[in-house]
Amino acid sequence: MSTSDHTNLKRRLVIKSVGAALTGVAAYPEISSAQSSYPNKPIRIVIPFAAGGTLDVAVRPLSLQMSTILGQTVYLDNRPGANGVIAAEYVANSPPDGYTLIATSASFVLNPSIYKNLKYDVLQDFTPISALMQGVGFVVIVNSAVPANSLQELIALGKKSGNTLTYSSPGVGNTIHIASELFNQKAGTDFLHVPYKGSAPSLNAILSGEAQIGIMPPGIVMQFIRTGQLKALAFTGKKRLPDLPDVPTMAEAGVSDFVFEGTWMGMLGPKGLSPTIVNRLYQAITKSIQQPALRQSWASGVSGYVADGSSPTEFAKQLKDDVRRYSEIMKKINIQPS
Repeated sequence: MSTSDHTNLKRRLVIKSVGAALTGVAAYPEISSAQSSYPNKPIRIVIPFAAGGTLDVAVRPLSLQMSTILGQTVYLDNRPGANGVIAAEYVANSPPDGYTLIATSASFVLNPSIYKNLKYDVLQDFTPISALMQGVGFVVIVNSAVPANSLQELIALGKKSGNTLTYSSPGVGNTIHIASELFNQKAGTDFLHVPYKGSAPSLNAILSGEAQIGIMPPGIVMQFIRTGQLKALAFTGKKRLPDLPDVPTMAEAGVSDFVFEGTWMGMLGPKGLSPTIVNRLYQAITKSIQQPALRQSWASGVSGYVADGSSPTEFAKQLKDDVRRYSEIMKKINIQPS
């Protein structure tokens, strides 16, 4: 091949490459200008659970702070169902332009161990942005009508012949479900699982007496403990929760070697989100977390969690580690993917 032929070939390859790149941009016209002008329209944060749950309560004030910092409206879009799969699939199929994100919990990394045929890969089809909060434990609560005032009394009640007690959760395979089944194993009980579509419906079931027991994040049950509608019997963290100083840890309540710190909350975008947009969002999150108004809102409404704000790289590592860790736990408690 002559020198001129080589030159023409290289030119054709360059033109072809540029054409391919432009074709990719044309599929999502917003992306081409996103690098320099992002954001220039409202940002949607998809929430995989019903309004009123812990995740919703945490992300709602965060979205207000982010709106101020980014100069654009940041709003929540609740899409509950299938333990977060519906919302995750929606975001995975959204344009990687930074205008559709997902704020989710550890159920996100649990789902590969629950569902055989997920239409997305939790590690490959999303762009980690930041972990927002980390859990420190759940509260074991019962409806006020349940005749048990301690964890040991609840265990004895559960073991009594012909006495079927139920516990509620926001769905199959979430961290509440896992913590409850681990408790069943450790305590030798057989409390029956009743799943609901989100934390709020799950909590309402206990308040109404439709279910009797829950192992839930402190933030959504605290007000009902204070009013006497629910009784707190134990805390699953390593040490007592400052907001519930009289509630013993699981070990103090007689169930040894049981520590479950609960879930995390984090934000991700679709696969292919540019580093520029990721950094813009990450900076907005960390600045928001530093704001006294948000700190106060989280302190009063999201008890049982601590603010995080880890980097995209750190959050990506946590996701990878948790997929493996929860897969092992699911096998231990005999929850099979379906």
